[in-house]
Amino acid sequence: MESQSIVSSVLALTYVFSLCLAIEWISHARLSSDNNVKAGLLQTFMYGVRVGLAYLVMLEVMSFNSCILLAAIAGYSVGFLVFGNQMFRRSKIVPDLPPLNC
Repeated sequence: MESQSIVSSVLALTYVFSLCLAIEWISHARLSSDNNVKAGLLQTFMYGVRVGLAYLVMLEVMSFNSCILLAAIAGYSVGFLVFGNQMFRRSKIVPDLPPLNC
């Protein structure tokens, strides 16, 4: 019984970490297109996906589980390091979506 609890906890932490990583990837993705209507619809769709994922993370964090909170912070931090930080890029890339505000 206890091994199931450990496995489910690890899966929950991995899930939250992955969601936060995906939110950061979407936040810093380049979605430009030559067609303004197509680019606008794609940006709107991706914005909706990003907000939906952020609400899922918020619901997980509201479980008041400190490990879930730490997994969310780690996921956002690693996501920013990989996708948003200018340390690994030579040129400055401006994302298409507005910043994620709390």
